[in-house]
Amino acid sequence: MIAILLAAASAAVWGTADFAGGKAARRAPALAVAVLSQLASVPPLVVCLALTADGLPRPATLAWSAAGGLLAMIGLILLYRGLAAGAMAVVAPVTAVTAAVVPLVAGLLLDRPPGTVALIGVGCAVAAITLVSLVPGGTRTPVTPALVGLALTAGATFGLFFVLMSRAGTGTGLWPLAGARIGSLALGAVLLWRTGTTLRIPTTGRYWTLAAGLLDMAANAFYLLATHTGLLSVVAPIASLYPASTLLLAVAVDQERVRPLQIAGLGLAATALVLVAS
Repeated sequence: MIAILLAAASAAVWGTADFAGGKAARRAPALAVAVLSQLASVPPLVVCLALTADGLPRPATLAWSAAGGLLAMIGLILLYRGLAAGAMAVVAPVTAVTAAVVPLVAGLLLDRPPGTVALIGVGCAVAAITLVSLVPGGTRTPVTPALVGLALTAGATFGLFFVLMSRAGTGTGLWPLAGARIGSLALGAVLLWRTGTTLRIPTTGRYWTLAAGLLDMAANAFYLLATHTGLLSVVAPIASLYPASTLLLAVAVDQERVRPLQIAGLGLAATALVLVAS
């Protein structure tokens, strides 16, 4: 039960972080937003490590989590690229569902399978992610195999991030979060150098970027704790429900209209939480 609550909390916070990151990306280059948001979370992470760390981490812990952070950064860049192409109606749901299915399959192969009711709940979660992520079409951008492949790759990298973070090991405290930041910032630094992108962001964008970074770190912490006590095949799909909180914030803050299918997705998300917690 605790693992499900932590996974649900990570989904809620991740969705809020995505909303803040999306706001910032409207005001500055996506790469700059991604890197600065990661940097913003380093000082509080250092403080938390200083207060809670019990010794140094194992090399394997940093290796697994750094690889996960690198993949997460790749996924974020690919996602932004797909959204910028103007095919959000395809990219958003394909990415979100793939990010849930990859750790689900990995969890079923690596861990013991969940109970029947919980497995039904996981199926509801995947369906809910599909419905909640749907956005109006109307784009003139052709849906090419390359675009679908980009969305699938972005989702797969996010899903592998879930898997690798769960493999970082229990009893390691917050060190996996440090490893993930090392991986993501190392790649971000290389990309900034190669592309010549600056980190200058307008003042309003900085606030959204700071919020995105801090919230992303909190969501990572919730997810890490959830994997210590719950099955990956259950925890990861629940954590992947983050588009639900992004949708709710878009409605509350930006007054976006909710489609009937998205309302059905929110209902399925609630059903999934009840079933997996049973």
